[in-house]
Amino acid sequence: MTGTWTVQRATHLDPRSPFVLDTHELGRRPGSMRTVQRTVPAPEDLGTEVIGIPAGSDLELEVRLEAVMEGVLVTGSVRGRAVGECVRCLEEVVEDIDVPFQELYVYPERAVVAVEDGDTEEDVRELDGDLVDIEPALRDTVVPALPFQPLCGPDCPGLCSECGARLVDDPDHTHEILDPRWAALGRLQGTFDETKES
Repeated sequence: MTGTWTVQRATHLDPRSPFVLDTHELGRRPGSMRTVQRTVPAPEDLGTEVIGIPAGSDLELEVRLEAVMEGVLVTGSVRGRAVGECVRCLEEVVEDIDVPFQELYVYPERAVVAVEDGDTEEDVRELDGDLVDIEPALRDTVVPALPFQPLCGPDCPGLCSECGARLVDDPDHTHEILDPRWAALGRLQGTFDETKES
C-alpha cells in the first residue's frame, strides 16, 4: 500500500443532529436521489480568528443525496452570514457566504477497497449505516471561502499609527512629528525667541 490513508469512520452518529442526513430512502440503487432543504444553527468555531459565522446563527442548506456505485454523493450549497472585524480599522465586517460543496460517503466495503488500491491519499468518508454527517464537509468548504484578511471596504485607510484614530472619519488627520535630530535646533530656536523678546 502506498501513501498514508485514514478512513473517517462516522461512529455513533446522532440522527437528531441537524448535520446528520439519512440516506435510507436511496437504498443502494445507483441513480436514486433525494433533496434536502433545511435551516440549521451554525456549529461552534465555524471560521478563523478574524471572521466566522457566529455559533447558532442560521445556515441555509440545499443538499442533493445521490446513490452511486461507491456510496452516496452529497452535493449542495451552504449560505450564511459571516461576522468579523476589518484587519485595518477593526470595525465590524459582515459578509454573506454562499458556497457549493460536494463529498462522497463510501460504503464500508468500498472504503476498504479504496484503501487497498491506494489510488489516492485523500481521506475517505464512510457511511455510518444509512447516516452521513455533513458538518466536516461544510467546515472544509466554508472556512477557506472566508476572506483571509477581511476589510470593511477595499480602500479602508485603517487607523492612525500615532493615536489609533480611524482615518476614514478624519481624512485630513495628521500629527506634527519632529525628527529627534532636530530637537536640539528646536530648543535653540526657543532660546533665540526668548532672547529676542527681552
